[in-house]
Amino acid sequence: MADEAVFVLGLDLDGCVASFIGRMREIYAEWSGKDESLLDPDPTYGFPEWGLLDGEYDRLHRFAVTQRQLFSSMEPLPGAPSALRRLSAEGVWIRIATHRLFINYFHEPAASQTIRWLENHGIPYRDLCLIRDKSAVRADLFVEDSVANIEKIEGFGCETICITNSTNVTAPVTLRADDWVEAERLIHEKYYAWRKLHGLALPPGPGLHPPEGVASQ
Repeated sequence: MADEAVFVLGLDLDGCVASFIGRMREIYAEWSGKDESLLDPDPTYGFPEWGLLDGEYDRLHRFAVTQRQLFSSMEPLPGAPSALRRLSAEGVWIRIATHRLFINYFHEPAASQTIRWLENHGIPYRDLCLIRDKSAVRADLFVEDSVANIEKIEGFGCETICITNSTNVTAPVTLRADDWVEAERLIHEKYYAWRKLHGLALPPGPGLHPPEGVASQ
């Protein structure tokens, strides 16, 4: 099916669907020998509040992926899997775009853990793009948490919903969702407007496939 016939949702995973900070906090406590309860649960970008040493993040990330299966062991954010299942059933084409090839020569674990996690939590998707530059991914709407990525994606004319977390909470973004109830509402708003623009009937309800053909006049 050609992209032009469907509404494509570009979807980041870490910090948007998966609890990246929470799992990294657990792993860093083990890695560093620090008491997890003393590590700020709401750190800013790069986790400087945890006291990482210069160059330590790369080593920590390698350990997290290769020894603690980071990408298959994170908890999903509340409500994200069920919301994405409903959106997919309503005809939204979910195109995952996530930067997980961070470590050279460890791409197979990153990719296999990602797929395992998605399957384990029943998260539907049509495409999986392991990519750093999200602006290179075609979508009608994006869900992202990195402010730098949001600015670049929107610079190419694609609206982006920012999922709020401690790394972006003060950033001045156009669209923001504090949870997946709000994210689903915003996605519905954009998706239904797209269907109306294309003369397509709306889904009869949440999680229900829209009728075939054009909308009644």
